[in-house]
Amino acid sequence: MKVLAGNSNRPLAEAISTCLGVPLTKASVRRFSDMEVFVEILENVRGEDVFVVQSTSFPANDNLMELLVTIDALRRGSARRITAVIPYYGYARQDRKTGPRTPISAKLVANLITQAGANRVLTMDLHAGQIQGFFDIPTDNLMAAPVFEKDIRHAFEGSVDEVTIVSPDVGGVVRARALAKRLDADLAIIDKRRERAGVSEVMNIIGDAQGRRCILIDDIVDSGGTLCNAAVALMEAGAKSVHAYCTHGVLSGGAVARVAVSPLVQLVTTDSIQATEAVRVSRNTRQLTIAPLMAEAIMRISEERSVSSLFS
Repeated sequence: MKVLAGNSNRPLAEAISTCLGVPLTKASVRRFSDMEVFVEILENVRGEDVFVVQSTSFPANDNLMELLVTIDALRRGSARRITAVIPYYGYARQDRKTGPRTPISAKLVANLITQAGANRVLTMDLHAGQIQGFFDIPTDNLMAAPVFEKDIRHAFEGSVDEVTIVSPDVGGVVRARALAKRLDADLAIIDKRRERAGVSEVMNIIGDAQGRRCILIDDIVDSGGTLCNAAVALMEAGAKSVHAYCTHGVLSGGAVARVAVSPLVQLVTTDSIQATEAVRVSRNTRQLTIAPLMAEAIMRISEERSVSSLFS
């Protein structure tokens, strides 16, 4: 087995490497003066089982191109199997046509990765589960739920029975219900209407928030508007406190500052996307590592064992 890191999230790749006890494969991933990507594998990979760790987060196009060129370099180096480990799958929110003459970019990206030469894909909490079907190669979609469950039990030790898991929109109910079941907690749903992209309006809360410790669960936090509006609505409905757990902390623009002045006690994300300086110094935003979970999944894939049993 060999593990190779792109530049999008090297700390996570190094942590995965440490968990596996496998050193990162030596490679040069750099740019020419015109910003073309150039990748050179500095070790023999012929006949090897290679895992390329690369989130396609901001700058999404650069990181995606880096992944594609790396896969091509490995294929031409005669690697036996190439697994694209993509903790955060960019373009996942473009998973369907939202109007006439619009693209399905999540499918296009899946085609690019497949055609570049990847033999399988390992990712986490896809925005829509059906994106797995966009790939014509085996795809494993891990869940951050076990990581969140462990942290919530520790953070709310002695008061887990007061916790209500809240989905900030109808589309995330399945994800929230799965975590609520693991915690044996109540479930609530926020019905919202989005007037235009990037702006959300909370309409009403389905479920009881009165006197409860509410935990918002989502896959992606980008501008933070949805979570902050949901937190306000829950506090107005009588919630004792509001926390948020989101797998992918995109946190673009002034999202961290918006979260800082919101009623949210804390926003917890994973390190699927490398933390910015704003996240690192924020008083109410922190990251949980998914390195042990990713490492275990990589080991199971390499040894041809079940990945789904991780979540049984």
